[in-house]
Amino acid sequence: MRVLTVSEMREMDRRTVEECGISEATLMETAGMRVLEGMGEEGLVIAGGVFAVFCGRGNNGGDGAVLARHLWLRGAARVEVFLLGRVADIKGEARQNLEILPRLAQGEGREGRLRFREIDGWDSAWEDRWSGGVLVDALLGTGVTREVEGAMREVIEGLNRLSARGVRVVSIDLPSGLAGDRETTDGPHVRAEVTVTLTAPKPANVLPPAAGSNGRLLVATIGTPDWLISRTLGAPALSVVEEAEVKRWLERTARSWVAHKGEVGRVLLVAGSRGKTGAAAMSARSALLAGAGLVTVATAASVQGWLVGQAGPEVMTVGVAETPAGGLALGALDELLDLAGKQTVVAVGPGLLSAEDESRSLLHALVEGRRTPLVLDADGLNGLSPWPTELQGDEERPIVLTPHVGEMARLLGTSTSNILFDRVGKARELAVRQRLIVVLKGARTLIAAPDGKVWVNPTGNPGMATAGAGDVLTGLLAGLLAQSAGVAPTVEAVVAGVYLHGLSGDFAAIEQGERSLLATDLQRFLPQALQAVAGDGRVGRRAGSPSIRFLGGER
Repeated sequence: MRVLTVSEMREMDRRTVEECGISEATLMETAGMRVLEGMGEEGLVIAGGVFAVFCGRGNNGGDGAVLARHLWLRGAARVEVFLLGRVADIKGEARQNLEILPRLAQGEGREGRLRFREIDGWDSAWEDRWSGGVLVDALLGTGVTREVEGAMREVIEGLNRLSARGVRVVSIDLPSGLAGDRETTDGPHVRAEVTVTLTAPKPANVLPPAAGSNGRLLVATIGTPDWLISRTLGAPALSVVEEAEVKRWLERTARSWVAHKGEVGRVLLVAGSRGKTGAAAMSARSALLAGAGLVTVATAASVQGWLVGQAGPEVMTVGVAETPAGGLALGALDELLDLAGKQTVVAVGPGLLSAEDESRSLLHALVEGRRTPLVLDADGLNGLSPWPTELQGDEERPIVLTPHVGEMARLLGTSTSNILFDRVGKARELAVRQRLIVVLKGARTLIAAPDGKVWVNPTGNPGMATAGAGDVLTGLLAGLLAQSAGVAPTVEAVVAGVYLHGLSGDFAAIEQGERSLLATDLQRFLPQALQAVAGDGRVGRRAGSPSIRFLGGER
């Protein structure tokens, strides 16, 4: 699902009119009707319902005017429209649609179902008026360039007070007050239960923290064809992962009926140290659950026995030389490189100790001497921070990094606040500069590719903020990459793995809630996630972070 910037969206609206002959009036009419359709999909009762539509002076207000008219036509008990400004000051299609409303309202009389008012701010008397109704935010949409002030701020804050009391709020295109191209939430903005965005999501629709104020996101097409977007803009720079993409990857890597364990991938996991064998065990088991045929864990010799008991009988182990502090010794390098040369994929990091210079040197040599795809996590990342400029990925030997925000800051030698301010830009920067695949973990995990493309993962929930969740992801990615070798591009396997990891967490949260969710629960529900995606291709609404879906189903 492609994400468009505000300027790209304006360009596509212009080209839709000029090249496809779809008028601005038709686009606005379609937008209003699609928002109405989205409200119905969200279970909002139209006939007999009570609605208050707050319109601004731009096209977002025009969309709201169309919506209000169709709510009235569909039998709403009361539709009140409030224009922040004067109709006489508005231009174009928005003015035409707003001019219709007072005429209809005047014909109905004072007690009619449709009412229209021009306002200069918020009236506190309204706050007891819509306790069982629905508020529609058609104030600004993507039209914010600076923090809102004055009357607009009053109205936004009034809507939020009602929202906090349980009144349902629907935003058109983007909650007013958010800047469409930014993931930050500077200044007052509407906090919606549902947002119906038009044509394509914008960055603030899908990236946290801004995405949290969108509530559930519906993407509604209004007439711009996909081919026009592709022809005009080329390959997408930012996309949201769709379930259909993951299903296609699973189909491409399905096992033949004569498959044997060597054909479906061999994984070497370099992981585990004293007191941290659980991380290695979870990663190893996740690789097997993902479908890898053989999994071997190379670990510190002193903990090999513990690991055998934790990882299960299906996992093979090798004990290698360690330092007195428990890290892997440089003397283990030749053995590790020999083992790695016999594998399809190597993953390094869960439960390792990497603070010592000797262990850091070993990690550098492992990455430099790799002959297969390599996944680095946890202390595999910390031991190579800041990331050495001479370590570059390539198509034959791709490198996948899976940092959380703190690890990402160390990799780039910057602060966590700097990463949080622009997660997409920082993930893309490291991926392009070093030709890596970067999985920046967190709410709405990002996957950045060496060519600059970035995917936003929509699955997962706050319950996954628990020890070991990243170790499960490392094993899952290694297992999927092992099956992807020679069949599909590495980045497709990584995108699929991140999506399935989050989906496993969503199924676990449905079963037992978020608060008690453990990393091992992600493993327990991974088979269910794989079956759900490989089956009917649509899982539907789940617990967790706000959902993102096309209005009317997948395209």
